[in-house]
Amino acid sequence: MSAVKKNKKVNDKKIKVIQIGSSIGRKYDQEQTLIGLGLNKMHRNSILEDTPSIRGMIKKVQHLVKVETID
Repeated sequence: MSAVKKNKKVNDKKIKVIQIGSSIGRKYDQEQTLIGLGLNKMHRNSILEDTPSIRGMIKKVQHLVKVETID
């Protein structure tokens, strides 16, 4: 019998998001977006799946975060 291989997800890429800007003085929705990304203090990082919704959140606070791809 042959071994059955599990199919990988189509989008199993990960991205690392690092907060490089402060949320002090920012709009409420930008602060909440950072919290939604798992960030709330400077130089913290979060590893997330690369999905369109996460990319949209990153675009909203692109001036406060740095993004790195993980292979």
